[in-house]
Amino acid sequence: MINSDDLRFFQMIATHPSLAATARAMNVTPPTITQRLQIIENKLKLKLVNRHARTITLTDEGMLLAERAIIILDEIDDLHESIYSQRNEVAGCLKILAPLGFGREYIAPLVTKFQQQYGNISVELELSDNPDWATKHSWDIIVYIGELRDSSLKLSTLAENKRFLCASPAYIAEYGSVNEPADLRQHHCIALRENAEDVTMWKFNASNINKSESIRINPKLACNDGRVIKQWASDGYGIISRSEWDVAPELKNGSLVRLLSDYELPTANIVALLGTDQRSRSGRTTKFLALLKKSIGEKPWYQ
Repeated sequence: MINSDDLRFFQMIATHPSLAATARAMNVTPPTITQRLQIIENKLKLKLVNRHARTITLTDEGMLLAERAIIILDEIDDLHESIYSQRNEVAGCLKILAPLGFGREYIAPLVTKFQQQYGNISVELELSDNPDWATKHSWDIIVYIGELRDSSLKLSTLAENKRFLCASPAYIAEYGSVNEPADLRQHHCIALRENAEDVTMWKFNASNINKSESIRINPKLACNDGRVIKQWASDGYGIISRSEWDVAPELKNGSLVRLLSDYELPTANIVALLGTDQRSRSGRTTKFLALLKKSIGEKPWYQ
């Protein structure tokens, strides 16, 4: 007979492209994953996974187990929550999805703080700049920055977040400043590829003259890692459009300067997305959301 630990383990396999990827996620060796999978298959007397050269696929039985595991584990977590709530405690597994850079810098420290405060809580934090929206309901909280295309989730704004156009003083000294958006066509622009957005279309709004303008840039450099493009800009290789939270320290120390400050770029507010309304939300989700609102709402990137 399989148990809840088996179900959680198999969920890890089902959400990763290979057994090797599962091993990396769980920080164990691939043979450990293979051995435990074989134990579960022997318990059920069923084959759950088809192994290929570099990937895996679930058998029909494996897909059924993965689907039911989500339901069963959620019910177990809700049961734990209900039991502990009788003693005014918070328990269960909190599942959080957050952007890579922002999550590493600001969400991960809050996760450890929260877990230390509530010892009966376990937390699963996944960081990704390209979330799989097909699995959106697998998460208790999704922290998101950027253009939101899915309106089926409940939204709670954590902090306002503008986008700034930036370059290094060295770049400006060599190539000149930018006086209006059209000037960007003559400059070296750097693109950050994330969230499947059209990253080469930069939109500007001059509120003082009620004028909007869109410029299609032709980036000489592009990357999916925000740290990389920020470093490229700091090193003088070009102009970036970046979130306020990310470039605030560089603007403060002068390694980057803001361009076209009379124009506004589309905002990219930092929000929490939740799959349930407040009345049916678990205690662990509600309390972590409160921590997020307090901590992120204070805009720690300016402190």
